[in-house]
Amino acid sequence: MTHKLLFLDFDGVMHSTNDHSVFFEKADLLKKALIDTPVEIIISSSWRFQFNLNQLKKFFPREIQDKVVGVTGDPVIGKFPRYNEILNYLKFINQTLCDWRALDDFQLEFPKECENLILCSSNTGLQQKQITALKKWLKN
Repeated sequence: MTHKLLFLDFDGVMHSTNDHSVFFEKADLLKKALIDTPVEIIISSSWRFQFNLNQLKKFFPREIQDKVVGVTGDPVIGKFPRYNEILNYLKFINQTLCDWRALDDFQLEFPKECENLILCSSNTGLQQKQITALKKWLKN
């Protein structure tokens, strides 16, 4: 089975960016999609600058906390920053050929033709459409 990594943004994915009183409301939806899969989660969210890996894991349901295995590194300034942060992470762990997807709400952070991006709406966060795409990828 191919090594699969999911690069996960928080704002606009795990919760809407409209309501700043509710965080991680989509965590159970993500848990249901990932619980019995071999995917590993890498945090690409800017929250990685405020919290260490152990603190970030605690935002997730207990059943999938062990899937959260890392964070992307230093921020990239310039064109497609999130995409380039992911590529830098893959080079760092020597996994440039692994199968990966990014759950993110900001298209401009990625090249337009990036097939690895599962785009969420900032207004709603993770929805069934993205879960369906995620499950399809995980089955392959």
